[in-house]
Amino acid sequence: MSRSILHVDMDAFFAAIEQRDHPELRGKPVIVGAGPHERGVVSTASYEARKFGIHSAMPSREAYRRCPNAIFVPGNHRLYMEISRQIFRIFGRYTPFVEGLSCDEAFLDVGGSRKLFGDSVAIAKRIRADIKSELSLTASVGVAHNKFLAKVASDMNKPDGLTVVPDDEEGVRLFLAPLSARRIFGVGQNTAAALEKAGIRTIGDIQMANRATLARVVGENGAAHIIELAFGRDDRPLELEREEKSISREYTFPEDERDEEKIVAVLLNLASDVARRVRKHGKYAAVGRLKLRWSDFTSISRQRPFDKPSCDDITFREMARSLYDSEKGTGRPVRLIGFGTMGFSTERATQMELFADESDKLEKRENLSRALDDIRTKLDGGEISFGHDRND
Repeated sequence: MSRSILHVDMDAFFAAIEQRDHPELRGKPVIVGAGPHERGVVSTASYEARKFGIHSAMPSREAYRRCPNAIFVPGNHRLYMEISRQIFRIFGRYTPFVEGLSCDEAFLDVGGSRKLFGDSVAIAKRIRADIKSELSLTASVGVAHNKFLAKVASDMNKPDGLTVVPDDEEGVRLFLAPLSARRIFGVGQNTAAALEKAGIRTIGDIQMANRATLARVVGENGAAHIIELAFGRDDRPLELEREEKSISREYTFPEDERDEEKIVAVLLNLASDVARRVRKHGKYAAVGRLKLRWSDFTSISRQRPFDKPSCDDITFREMARSLYDSEKGTGRPVRLIGFGTMGFSTERATQMELFADESDKLEKRENLSRALDDIRTKLDGGEISFGHDRND
């Protein structure tokens, strides 16, 4: 095994930019997102705010209850996206193999860059130094031989940390063993509580556990999943940018989520963002698709064609809500939710395909959505943000 994968994660990205550009905010609890009395959620919280238990995707009203002195900032997403582009340009200096996970997080394969820039650790240090000197921001980096280990490592010494995972199997096992079982992707609060009842609290406990015991707690699929990761085994390749045959967004809740209002609010935001991206590509989508992952690691995907190819926020949100309503009766806690579209065309429909009233309704919805795009662009760069699915 040879270290070649970096996971680079900006530290409290949006909040850090606000504190960088507004000295009066430095050292204070800053929350970027919906206002304290609005029906919305936290996008990013500064580390000072996190001391109060505030995290991304938390309802802003709850964040205010926990920290009434927090400073709520609506955000400047045009600025955030421009800085994101600068960060990714820094990545591009060192490798063309970059899998962007969000505007502030990426996996990099630097195996082919060592002759130019030194080993993977040296490259990680150079990237962190470039970000700090050029942008006055900090990034935490994990260095490992696969994506899972690199991601675990980048989270370990935040903020402004660099963590290197051993190369050998025994070293990996010992590196992971003392960590909480919750470090494993997919093990949230409810699963962790179920594992704890079975005497499993750490990754080391998973390494020593009987597979049948794990299967009784998380099911066969879940047991296979967490055993592989508990030993640091992850063969996923980087997913490099390619022509999009579908456009989708997913969100992983920090904890398994039962609150229907919160789940639906996140889903509708996802649908609106997907609609905006479809419009940005000059496309109309024929099919809407819902993705749900439950607390036991099982996932479902449900899709349905739109009545006519569409690209507006209202139609996408209606489709997302309809697909979700057909599944929500299970009462099972949700780990991940996503919405996507496929079947793209460059025209909504021909005049022969639509009745006049239906055509008029879709055209009005599209015009309204494009007008909102213009407003978003003027105000915040056109990005819709409601939280991260990571501990940044």
